[in-house]
Amino acid sequence: MSNFWKNKKILITGADGFIGSHLAEKLIDLGALLTIVVRATSNHGTSSYHFKNLSNKYVKKCKKIVCCDISSTDIIRHIVKDNPRIIFHLAANAYVPYSFEHPLEVNEANVVGTLNILEAARQIKNIDKIICTSSSEVYGSALTKKIDENHPLNPTSPYAASKAAADRYCFSYIKTYNLPITIIRPFNTYGPRHTYDVIPKFIKMALKNKDITIHGNGKQSRDLTYVTDAVDAFLLVAKKKQCLRKVINFGTGKDYSINFIAKEIKKISKSRSKIIHIVERKAEVQRLTCDAKLCKKLGWKHRIDIKKGLKLNIDWAKKNWN
Repeated sequence: MSNFWKNKKILITGADGFIGSHLAEKLIDLGALLTIVVRATSNHGTSSYHFKNLSNKYVKKCKKIVCCDISSTDIIRHIVKDNPRIIFHLAANAYVPYSFEHPLEVNEANVVGTLNILEAARQIKNIDKIICTSSSEVYGSALTKKIDENHPLNPTSPYAASKAAADRYCFSYIKTYNLPITIIRPFNTYGPRHTYDVIPKFIKMALKNKDITIHGNGKQSRDLTYVTDAVDAFLLVAKKKQCLRKVINFGTGKDYSINFIAKEIKKISKSRSKIIHIVERKAEVQRLTCDAKLCKKLGWKHRIDIKKGLKLNIDWAKKNWN
Protein backbone atom coordinates (compact mmCIF):
# COMPACT_ATOMS: atom_id res chain seq x y z
CA MET A 1 0.00 0.00 0.00
CA SER A 2 1.46 3.35 -1.04
CA ASN A 3 2.34 5.92 1.61
CA PHE A 4 0.10 8.95 1.12
CA TRP A 5 2.58 11.19 2.99
CA LYS A 6 5.86 10.08 1.39
CA ASN A 7 7.65 13.15 -0.07
CA LYS A 8 4.49 15.25 0.16
CA LYS A 9 5.17 18.92 0.82
CA ILE A 10 3.49 19.80 4.13
CA LEU A 11 3.54 22.99 6.19
CA ILE A 12 2.52 23.16 9.85
CA THR A 13 1.95 26.38 11.78
CA GLY A 14 2.37 26.08 15.54
CA ALA A 15 4.71 23.13 15.00
CA ASP A 16 6.41 23.59 18.37
CA GLY A 17 3.10 23.65 20.23
CA PHE A 18 1.46 20.78 22.06
CA ILE A 19 -0.51 19.07 19.27
CA GLY A 20 1.60 20.61 16.51
CA SER A 21 4.83 19.00 17.73
CA HIS A 22 3.26 15.55 17.90
CA LEU A 23 1.79 16.02 14.42
CA ALA A 24 5.15 17.22 13.05
CA GLU A 25 6.97 14.18 14.42
CA LYS A 26 4.39 11.80 12.98
CA LEU A 27 4.58 13.39 9.53
CA ILE A 28 8.37 13.26 9.53
CA ASP A 29 8.23 9.57 10.49
CA LEU A 30 5.83 9.03 7.56
CA GLY A 31 8.31 10.60 5.15
CA ALA A 32 6.69 13.97 4.49
CA LEU A 33 8.76 16.94 3.32
CA LEU A 34 7.92 19.17 6.24
CA THR A 35 8.17 22.92 6.68
CA ILE A 36 7.49 24.09 10.22
CA VAL A 37 6.36 27.58 11.18
CA VAL A 38 7.27 28.67 14.70
CA ARG A 39 7.14 32.01 16.43
CA ALA A 40 10.49 33.81 16.26
CA THR A 41 12.31 33.96 19.60
CA SER A 42 15.85 34.56 20.77
CA ASN A 43 16.21 30.78 21.05
CA HIS A 44 15.84 30.32 17.31
CA GLY A 45 19.16 31.40 15.86
CA THR A 46 20.41 30.98 12.32
CA SER A 47 22.86 28.22 13.22
CA SER A 48 20.99 26.35 15.94
CA TYR A 49 17.44 25.93 17.13
CA HIS A 50 16.24 25.22 20.65
CA PHE A 51 12.58 24.30 20.65
CA LYS A 52 10.34 23.69 23.62
CA ASN A 53 8.70 20.55 22.25
CA LEU A 54 10.45 19.43 19.05
CA SER A 55 13.69 17.53 19.64
CA ASN A 56 16.79 18.23 17.54
CA LYS A 57 16.36 14.77 16.01
CA TYR A 58 13.15 15.92 14.34
CA VAL A 59 14.15 19.52 13.74
CA LYS A 60 17.11 18.33 11.65
CA LYS A 61 14.75 16.31 9.46
CA CYS A 62 12.54 19.29 8.61
CA LYS A 63 12.82 20.59 5.06
CA LYS A 64 12.59 24.17 6.25
CA ILE A 65 12.08 26.17 9.45
CA VAL A 66 10.23 29.47 9.24
CA CYS A 67 10.49 31.69 12.32
CA CYS A 68 7.75 34.28 12.07
CA ASP A 69 4.80 35.71 13.96
CA ILE A 70 1.70 34.54 12.07
CA SER A 71 -0.08 37.79 12.94
CA SER A 72 2.46 39.58 10.73
CA THR A 73 1.75 39.73 6.99
CA ASP A 74 5.37 38.60 6.46
CA ILE A 75 4.12 35.06 6.96
CA ILE A 76 2.14 35.24 3.70
CA ARG A 77 5.30 35.65 1.62
CA HIS A 78 7.08 32.81 3.44
CA ILE A 79 4.22 30.36 2.92
CA VAL A 80 3.66 31.25 -0.74
CA LYS A 81 7.37 30.81 -1.41
CA ASP A 82 7.36 27.41 0.29
CA ASN A 83 4.44 26.29 -1.94
CA PRO A 84 3.12 23.43 0.22
CA ARG A 85 0.50 20.96 -0.98
CA ILE A 86 -1.16 20.70 2.44
CA ILE A 87 -1.24 23.24 5.28
CA PHE A 88 -2.05 22.27 8.85
CA HIS A 89 -2.84 25.50 10.70
CA LEU A 90 -2.54 24.93 14.45
CA ALA A 91 -0.81 28.10 15.66
CA ALA A 92 -2.89 29.91 18.25
CA ASN A 93 -2.83 31.61 21.61
CA ALA A 94 -4.82 28.85 23.23
CA TYR A 95 -4.83 29.40 27.01
CA VAL A 96 -8.35 30.53 27.90
CA PRO A 97 -7.52 32.44 31.14
CA TYR A 98 -4.81 34.41 29.30
CA SER A 99 -7.51 35.84 27.04
CA PHE A 100 -9.28 37.41 30.04
CA GLU A 101 -6.48 39.94 30.48
CA HIS A 102 -5.09 40.00 26.92
CA PRO A 103 -8.05 39.83 24.51
CA LEU A 104 -6.42 42.05 21.87
CA GLU A 105 -3.24 39.98 21.77
CA VAL A 106 -5.25 36.76 21.54
CA ASN A 107 -7.34 38.24 18.72
CA GLU A 108 -4.17 39.15 16.78
CA ALA A 109 -2.80 35.62 17.01
CA ASN A 110 -6.01 33.71 16.45
CA VAL A 111 -8.00 35.87 14.04
CA VAL A 112 -5.45 37.98 12.16
CA GLY A 113 -3.03 35.03 12.15
CA THR A 114 -5.65 32.78 10.57
CA LEU A 115 -6.48 35.42 7.97
CA ASN A 116 -2.82 35.58 6.98
CA ILE A 117 -2.71 31.80 6.53
CA LEU A 118 -5.86 31.91 4.42
CA GLU A 119 -4.48 34.71 2.27
CA ALA A 120 -1.28 32.74 1.71
CA ALA A 121 -3.26 29.65 0.74
CA ARG A 122 -5.32 31.71 -1.69
CA GLN A 123 -2.13 32.59 -3.59
CA ILE A 124 -0.87 29.01 -3.91
CA LYS A 125 -1.96 27.39 -7.15
CA ASN A 126 -3.31 23.85 -6.93
CA ILE A 127 -3.04 23.58 -3.15
CA ASP A 128 -4.60 20.30 -2.06
CA LYS A 129 -6.00 21.12 1.37
CA ILE A 130 -5.86 23.52 4.30
CA ILE A 131 -6.73 22.02 7.71
CA CYS A 132 -7.72 24.87 10.01
CA THR A 133 -7.91 24.09 13.71
CA SER A 134 -10.91 25.54 15.48
CA SER A 135 -12.01 24.48 18.97
CA SER A 136 -14.94 22.95 20.82
CA GLU A 137 -14.88 26.13 22.93
CA VAL A 138 -16.68 27.92 20.08
CA TYR A 139 -19.87 26.07 21.07
CA GLY A 140 -20.05 27.27 24.66
CA SER A 141 -21.92 24.99 27.07
CA ALA A 142 -23.81 22.20 25.35
CA LEU A 143 -27.45 22.99 24.58
CA THR A 144 -28.03 19.35 23.68
CA LYS A 145 -26.80 16.11 25.27
CA LYS A 146 -23.98 15.96 22.74
CA ILE A 147 -22.60 18.59 20.37
CA ASP A 148 -22.64 17.96 16.64
CA GLU A 149 -21.26 20.22 13.92
CA ASN A 150 -24.58 22.10 13.60
CA HIS A 151 -24.72 23.14 17.25
CA PRO A 152 -24.94 26.96 17.61
CA LEU A 153 -21.71 28.84 18.25
CA ASN A 154 -21.98 30.55 21.65
CA PRO A 155 -18.42 31.44 22.71
CA THR A 156 -18.20 32.55 26.34
CA SER A 157 -14.57 33.77 26.61
CA PRO A 158 -12.45 36.14 24.50
CA TYR A 159 -10.40 33.10 23.48
CA ALA A 160 -13.50 31.21 22.34
CA ALA A 161 -14.76 34.30 20.50
CA SER A 162 -11.45 34.62 18.65
CA LYS A 163 -11.61 30.97 17.61
CA ALA A 164 -15.22 31.35 16.48
CA ALA A 165 -14.25 34.39 14.40
CA ALA A 166 -11.34 32.50 12.83
CA ASP A 167 -13.61 29.51 12.23
CA ARG A 168 -16.12 31.69 10.38
CA TYR A 169 -13.38 33.38 8.35
CA CYS A 170 -12.39 29.90 7.17
CA PHE A 171 -16.00 29.22 6.22
CA SER A 172 -16.15 32.51 4.32
CA TYR A 173 -13.02 31.61 2.33
CA ILE A 174 -14.66 28.31 1.39
CA LYS A 175 -17.76 30.12 0.14
CA THR A 176 -16.03 33.13 -1.46
CA TYR A 177 -12.88 31.60 -2.93
CA ASN A 178 -13.78 27.89 -2.96
CA LEU A 179 -10.58 27.10 -1.07
CA PRO A 180 -10.12 23.41 -0.14
CA ILE A 181 -10.43 24.04 3.59
CA THR A 182 -11.48 21.63 6.30
CA ILE A 183 -12.38 23.13 9.67
CA ILE A 184 -11.55 20.73 12.48
CA ARG A 185 -13.02 21.32 15.92
CA PRO A 186 -11.14 19.13 18.41
CA PHE A 187 -12.60 18.66 21.85
CA ASN A 188 -10.18 18.89 24.77
CA THR A 189 -6.85 17.19 24.06
CA TYR A 190 -4.30 16.09 26.65
CA GLY A 191 -1.05 14.18 26.86
CA PRO A 192 2.76 14.62 27.00
CA ARG A 193 4.10 18.16 26.53
CA HIS A 194 0.83 19.87 27.41
CA THR A 195 1.67 22.56 29.94
CA TYR A 196 -1.64 24.31 30.66
CA ASP A 197 -5.30 23.40 31.16
CA VAL A 198 -6.74 21.17 33.81
CA ILE A 199 -4.93 17.84 33.33
CA PRO A 200 -1.29 19.05 33.32
CA LYS A 201 -2.16 21.49 36.08
CA PHE A 202 -3.56 18.70 38.27
CA ILE A 203 -0.66 16.37 37.45
CA LYS A 204 1.89 18.99 38.53
CA MET A 205 0.04 19.54 41.79
CA ALA A 206 -0.34 15.82 42.45
CA LEU A 207 3.31 14.98 41.81
CA LYS A 208 4.37 17.72 44.23
CA ASN A 209 1.74 16.63 46.78
CA LYS A 210 0.28 20.14 46.68
CA ASP A 211 -3.43 20.92 46.97
CA ILE A 212 -5.31 20.13 43.76
CA THR A 213 -7.46 23.22 43.27
CA ILE A 214 -10.74 22.99 41.36
CA HIS A 215 -12.57 26.08 40.18
CA GLY A 216 -16.23 25.92 41.20
CA ASN A 217 -18.01 22.71 42.23
CA GLY A 218 -16.08 20.49 39.81
CA LYS A 219 -19.20 19.15 38.15
CA GLN A 220 -18.28 20.85 34.88
CA SER A 221 -17.26 18.17 32.38
CA ARG A 222 -15.09 17.74 29.30
CA ASP A 223 -14.70 15.27 26.44
CA LEU A 224 -10.99 14.38 26.56
CA THR A 225 -8.90 12.94 23.71
CA TYR A 226 -5.34 11.66 24.10
CA VAL A 227 -2.92 13.48 21.82
CA THR A 228 -1.91 10.51 19.65
CA ASP A 229 -5.58 9.90 18.86
CA ALA A 230 -5.93 13.60 18.00
CA VAL A 231 -2.98 13.36 15.59
CA ASP A 232 -4.66 10.41 13.89
CA ALA A 233 -7.72 12.60 13.44
CA PHE A 234 -5.73 15.39 11.76
CA LEU A 235 -4.08 12.92 9.37
CA LEU A 236 -7.38 11.25 8.53
CA VAL A 237 -9.10 14.54 7.75
CA ALA A 238 -6.28 15.54 5.42
CA LYS A 239 -6.53 12.28 3.48
CA LYS A 240 -10.32 11.99 3.18
CA LYS A 241 -11.76 13.80 0.14
CA GLN A 242 -15.21 13.82 1.72
CA CYS A 243 -13.87 16.19 4.41
CA LEU A 244 -13.19 18.96 1.90
CA ARG A 245 -15.02 22.19 2.70
CA LYS A 246 -16.63 20.62 5.77
CA VAL A 247 -16.61 21.12 9.53
CA ILE A 248 -15.54 18.05 11.51
CA ASN A 249 -15.77 17.56 15.27
CA PHE A 250 -13.36 15.16 16.94
CA GLY A 251 -13.95 13.74 20.40
CA THR A 252 -14.56 10.49 22.20
CA GLY A 253 -18.28 11.05 22.73
CA LYS A 254 -17.94 10.73 26.51
CA ASP A 255 -17.38 13.49 29.04
CA TYR A 256 -15.81 13.35 32.50
CA SER A 257 -16.27 15.74 35.40
CA ILE A 258 -13.35 17.78 36.69
CA ASN A 259 -13.92 16.10 40.06
CA PHE A 260 -13.39 12.68 38.45
CA ILE A 261 -10.21 13.86 36.70
CA ALA A 262 -8.75 15.21 39.96
CA LYS A 263 -9.54 12.01 41.89
CA GLU A 264 -8.17 9.76 39.13
CA ILE A 265 -4.91 11.72 38.84
CA LYS A 266 -4.47 11.62 42.61
CA LYS A 267 -5.13 7.85 42.62
CA ILE A 268 -2.80 6.97 39.70
CA SER A 269 0.04 9.16 40.95
CA LYS A 270 -0.40 7.93 44.56
CA SER A 271 -0.39 11.54 45.63
CA ARG A 272 -0.99 12.88 49.12
CA SER A 273 -2.59 16.03 47.70
CA LYS A 274 -5.85 17.34 49.06
CA ILE A 275 -8.60 18.23 46.59
CA ILE A 276 -10.05 21.64 47.36
CA HIS A 277 -12.56 23.90 45.63
CA ILE A 278 -11.96 27.58 44.92
CA VAL A 279 -13.90 30.38 43.23
CA GLU A 280 -15.52 29.54 39.90
CA ARG A 281 -13.54 30.63 36.84
CA LYS A 282 -14.83 33.38 34.58
CA ALA A 283 -16.77 32.37 31.45
CA GLU A 284 -16.79 28.71 32.54
CA VAL A 285 -18.26 26.23 30.08
CA GLN A 286 -20.26 23.67 32.03
CA ARG A 287 -20.28 20.73 29.63
CA LEU A 288 -18.59 19.79 26.37
CA THR A 289 -19.44 16.40 24.90
CA CYS A 290 -18.76 15.55 21.28
CA ASP A 291 -21.37 13.96 19.04
CA ALA A 292 -18.82 11.66 17.40
CA LYS A 293 -21.04 10.19 14.68
CA LEU A 294 -19.39 12.02 11.79
CA CYS A 295 -15.78 11.34 12.83
CA LYS A 296 -16.62 7.68 13.46
CA LYS A 297 -18.22 7.47 10.02
CA LEU A 298 -14.88 8.64 8.59
CA GLY A 299 -13.21 5.67 10.26
CA TRP A 300 -11.70 7.39 13.29
CA LYS A 301 -12.02 6.14 16.85
CA HIS A 302 -10.05 6.85 19.98
CA ARG A 303 -7.73 4.06 21.02
CA ILE A 304 -6.70 5.32 24.45
CA ASP A 305 -9.34 5.61 27.18
CA ILE A 306 -9.18 8.21 29.92
CA LYS A 307 -7.59 6.02 32.62
CA LYS A 308 -4.87 4.71 30.31
CA GLY A 309 -4.29 8.20 28.93
CA LEU A 310 -3.89 9.74 32.37
CA LYS A 311 -1.43 7.00 33.38
CA LEU A 312 0.63 7.57 30.22
CA ASN A 313 0.58 11.31 30.85
CA ILE A 314 1.62 10.93 34.50
CA ASP A 315 4.40 8.46 33.63
CA TRP A 316 5.75 10.92 31.07
CA ALA A 317 5.55 13.82 33.54
CA LYS A 318 7.52 11.87 36.16
CA LYS A 319 10.35 11.38 33.67
CA ASN A 320 10.34 14.85 32.12
CA TRP A 321 9.23 17.38 34.75
CA ASN A 322 11.46 18.39 37.61
